[in-house]
Amino acid sequence: MTAQQIASKGMVPKHAQLRAILVDMCTNQLSPGDALPSERQLCLDHGVSRVTVREALGQLVADGLAVRVHGRGTFVAERAHRSELRLASFHEDMRRLGLEPGTVVLSINQDAAPPASAAALQMNEKQQAWHVRRLRLADGTPICVEDAWYDAHLLPELDSVDFTTSIYNTLASRFGHPINRAEQTVGAGPASTETAALLGIHPGASVMIFDRIAYSGDQPIEHAYSWFRADRYQLHMTLTEH
Repeated sequence: MTAQQIASKGMVPKHAQLRAILVDMCTNQLSPGDALPSERQLCLDHGVSRVTVREALGQLVADGLAVRVHGRGTFVAERAHRSELRLASFHEDMRRLGLEPGTVVLSINQDAAPPASAAALQMNEKQQAWHVRRLRLADGTPICVEDAWYDAHLLPELDSVDFTTSIYNTLASRFGHPINRAEQTVGAGPASTETAALLGIHPGASVMIFDRIAYSGDQPIEHAYSWFRADRYQLHMTLTEH
């Protein structure tokens, strides 16, 4: 369908007409990594100006449906992984999405927890805590940086466990603390230089920021911050009327 055919159905701005065509290309006709037609070709095919084409393509890029590669053109972006808002470990969440989870352990050490984490874990700020930083992968692609704290007295020898697997399974099977509840807030912000380097994105690019306290019964077990790539990860929730 051309922009002229869409226009015959109503007074729709040309850039919006073309954007609808390109969205259909990105979501239904092409695969991630495929090239979109050149600006010149889009002008010829749809009878619109170069300014209109650039505006429509710019909106696609802003919406995360396409990416521009300097000197090469515009390409369909990788699909974002959409997670249900539910209590699950990263490993469980990725496998439910049909993806292979992976983990790179960045550091494990024992230190005094920062004030926010000490309060979350109901610890004295002078008590020792395990500090674990991990890079989480989905099908080999970096998707999340995780920074977590655990009470060292409650979880002795935590540094000896395999942090490349599900820590929630380990907490249940080895330490007798199954995670059955969590409190979580989600925000957005710019990626720091270090986080951007780990995730393979530009410094200042948007990331989703999770602040999570996981409980076993009434006992707080984990306080974790996670920075997810906003272009590769989405949250889905179902809302019902009470």
